Amino acid sequence: VLGEDHPDTLAARQERAYALGRLGRHPEAYELYVEVLAARERTVGPDHPDTLRCRHNLAFTLGRLGRLEEAHRTAHEVAEARARLLGPAHPDTLATRQEVAHVLGRLGRGE
Repeated sequence: VLGEDHPDTLAARQERAYALGRLGRHPEAYELYVEVLAARERTVGPDHPDTLRCRHNLAFTLGRLGRLEEAHRTAHEVAEARARLLGPAHPDTLATRQEVAHVLGRLGRGE
C-alpha cells in the first residue's frame, strides 16, 4: 500500500535485515541491506542519516561474512561521512569508528 520506496517500508525492511543478522542469517541480511541501501541512496541521498545507518549495518554484516576488506572500506567511508555531518564525537560517529577498529583488528592491522 505504501510502496517499496516509502520511508516506512524501507525502515521495516532494514529492521528485518537487522533481525536476520541477529539470528546469524548474515547472507540474507546482506542481500536485504544491499537492496535497502540502493533505495535509500536513490530516495534520500548518500548522506542521509538513514542511509548512513544502513551502510553501517552493511559494513557490520560484511565483517560477519568474512569480507573484511569490504567491511573496512565501507565502515571507514561511513565514519568519515558521519564525522563530517554529525561531528567526530557524535555517538553514531563513534559507533562506526569502533566498527572500523574492530575490522582492522580482525585484519591484523593496527592503523
